[in-house]
Amino acid sequence: MPADEPALPPLREVIAAAGLAAKKSLGQHFLLDLNLTRRIARAAGDIQNATVLEIGPGPGGLTRALLAEGAAEVVAVERDARAVAALQPLIAAYPGRIEVIEADALAFDPAALFARGRPVRIVANLPYNIGTALLLRWLACEPPFASITVMLQKEVVERLAAPPGSASYGRLAVIAQWSHKVRRQFDVPARAFTPPPKVESSVVELIPREAPLAPTDRATLERVTAAAFGQRRKMLRGSLKALGDAEALLAEAGIAPTRRAEEIPIEGFCALARALKTREGA
Repeated sequence: MPADEPALPPLREVIAAAGLAAKKSLGQHFLLDLNLTRRIARAAGDIQNATVLEIGPGPGGLTRALLAEGAAEVVAVERDARAVAALQPLIAAYPGRIEVIEADALAFDPAALFARGRPVRIVANLPYNIGTALLLRWLACEPPFASITVMLQKEVVERLAAPPGSASYGRLAVIAQWSHKVRRQFDVPARAFTPPPKVESSVVELIPREAPLAPTDRATLERVTAAAFGQRRKMLRGSLKALGDAEALLAEAGIAPTRRAEEIPIEGFCALARALKTREGA
């Protein structure tokens, strides 16, 4: 332990003292390997002048790593009152650098964090049951987060980073990659968690683009991708019927009606969204 790091009890002792057995209903799988949590914290880039938002810190393994790696401040949002109690020693050990908020992450509004004057970065081992919903919400946030570095199910990360034409390419890839650069960092085996989940995990980094890949608005892009991938086995002339005259829409976007959704690059979906917006007179 570096000389400037405070002495803290082992995480297993913290869990035992707080009665913090993982709850399946909260999607809890604790990461206790401090080398691994430090690796995740380092993957988030420069956090020394950042407000770091962490969701679901549990006993605080990743929280400790973020503080040890020099995060200016960590705002930890935790729904489980037992975990909130378990994090109190960290507040004492790092005065002024950690704030623990007992709240449901899906109901937490991060807007006030941007007023603190620092870049806001998200770093978290997300609960599996709400990870994708949280991520989609964060991708639409204005102003954008400086970065989002999170652990999710490996399958979800594959879908986020998938290129056109691949089996994993779908609505999630289009929406994420339209506004953000998506970089898969590394995989984490199930055995690294307590208790081990039934799936493998991966860490992914999302950095906002200076401008989206192609002009359109998010709401219309989401409508187009929902229709296209909702019936992904169909040709687009069939799957886009819910949006009106699909053949005319595809012609305006310069896309052959016999193509399927997984073949269309993000720019193609943006062209479809612009054509739909024009046809609806918006």
